[in-house]
Amino acid sequence: MNSFEKYVGQVFDNRYKITKILGIGGMAVVFEAFDTKLNRIVALKMLKDEISNDSQSVKRFINESKAVSMLSHPNIVSIYDVSVKDNLKYIVMERVDGITLKSYMSQKGALSAAESINYIEQILRALEHAHSKGIIHRDIKPQNIMLLKNGRIKVTDFGIAKLPNAETVTMTDKAIGTVYYISPEQASGKEIDQRSDLYSLGVMMYEMLTGQLPFDAESPVSVALMQVNNRPKPPHEIKEDIPKGLEQIIMLAMEKQRERRFQNASQMLRHVLQLKAAPDYVFKTKRTETKKDDKDMKKKVVNKKEKPSKEKSKNTDSLSMFPIIMGVCLAFFVVVAGCGVFLMNEFVPELLPQFLQFKDIDAEKEYSTVKVPNLEGNILTDEYLAQLESKGFKIIKTYSSDYPDKQWNEIVSQTPAAGEERKMKKGELACDIRVTLSLGKEKAISLTDYTMWDADDAEADIIALGLECELEYKFSQKPKGEVIGISPAPGDKVYKGDTVTLTVSDGPENTSGKVPLVTGLTLEEAKTKLKEAGFEVGVVREQASNSYDEGTVSSQSPEAYIDAQFTEPVDLVISTGP
Repeated sequence: MNSFEKYVGQVFDNRYKITKILGIGGMAVVFEAFDTKLNRIVALKMLKDEISNDSQSVKRFINESKAVSMLSHPNIVSIYDVSVKDNLKYIVMERVDGITLKSYMSQKGALSAAESINYIEQILRALEHAHSKGIIHRDIKPQNIMLLKNGRIKVTDFGIAKLPNAETVTMTDKAIGTVYYISPEQASGKEIDQRSDLYSLGVMMYEMLTGQLPFDAESPVSVALMQVNNRPKPPHEIKEDIPKGLEQIIMLAMEKQRERRFQNASQMLRHVLQLKAAPDYVFKTKRTETKKDDKDMKKKVVNKKEKPSKEKSKNTDSLSMFPIIMGVCLAFFVVVAGCGVFLMNEFVPELLPQFLQFKDIDAEKEYSTVKVPNLEGNILTDEYLAQLESKGFKIIKTYSSDYPDKQWNEIVSQTPAAGEERKMKKGELACDIRVTLSLGKEKAISLTDYTMWDADDAEADIIALGLECELEYKFSQKPKGEVIGISPAPGDKVYKGDTVTLTVSDGPENTSGKVPLVTGLTLEEAKTKLKEAGFEVGVVREQASNSYDEGTVSSQSPEAYIDAQFTEPVDLVISTGP
């Protein structure tokens, strides 16, 4: 019997009855519990006794509750309640019926491309939502991904997440996260951003598809150094049937330099969705074309070289010592240059701001002139869009049904015109390019009524129809994540490429309010009045009463006019007459 079984059967804060142990981690134990107030099963994560007084552990524990309370997404585990007392510290969250992705991968081994894409898409949607709120997870790994029985993914454990405008958890060794999945900047103790999560996700993809980690060694320090310095073996060398497009996504996500990775979750998600629609799709990269051109140039240079004459050979022999001397000198200068670079990196950044105070910057050097490319006739795929965005162009789309002879998503016109020049400030967009896209021969789609749908299911259905989907969140008495509005209206005609906006409930703006008086009303009248005030009806029972007519409410709990949480149901007693 372990020390945590003593809690089974206990009731925390007169509300949560512990039923069993679900799991034990390094700093917390997770119980299954029954919420006696809301009549539901929950998961209760309690900080271990031996570390409950450790300030760093408590800070991490509170950090998790803060991070997840800012989020509302079907692919992120929900938190219901938090209690941080001297003798008891726990978080109450939704009970997820499933296993960790790590356990699943251990049982099954390498996953198929289709299954991997399904999971990665859901994780990216969760990260897209978290990053939009300014939250960086910092510990993306299969152990923190829950796989439900219905195939849905839930991202968990935001304990070391970086929150916006708040003091976040710091570790003494700076390398926050699990060493097998951390990004090079995390391993180096440098500042991180959302691209660090994408690197960790790239490592996860590598493991999912190959069945093994990209970097492994005897010590964590060695693995961390490999994350910083080593390039992973291409996945197809481990498992030949991995699609080329998937390998490209993995290798791009795992680029050492952040500037060369996907820049945000949305961009990476577009590439994943492209492969979901066309599994054999291969993304075009400039790098592969450049390498090919370099090889061709080398061949041409070799062919043009003439065979050395006998006289040249004699001269070469007489000067055979010259390259050796030059090599020694060159090695000396390389060492000196290396020391110079090191000193520049160490000292110049601190002195540079002072130096710049005495030097005027030529404003013209901050700008460069770019020509607007010719886009007409091209198909605006996700890859082509990403390529244009990487060059600093923002594409604004408009669809037209006036070009049935053109392909769907083919660019038929653009503004500004090709060849026009624009000045671009370094680090900023060159200009907006407005393009008109053909709807081709696609027929109009009659829009489904998605109200009362789960937002995640509705979004997936809309994207499957070839439409764009945007989510807007609004406070509502409806359950969190439920679609409460749709634009255009249900039944309206839309075409592929059109944007459908879903209004999604973000739960009530206020978490509590005054309980209305419902005694004397019928049960249906009471339900309506309570619902309008933000409350739900709890237990309903009958009892004789001399004061109230049969079929009317004779008493209520909580009583009228007191402040109560909207999550607390109102129990009613119905009069059966005298």
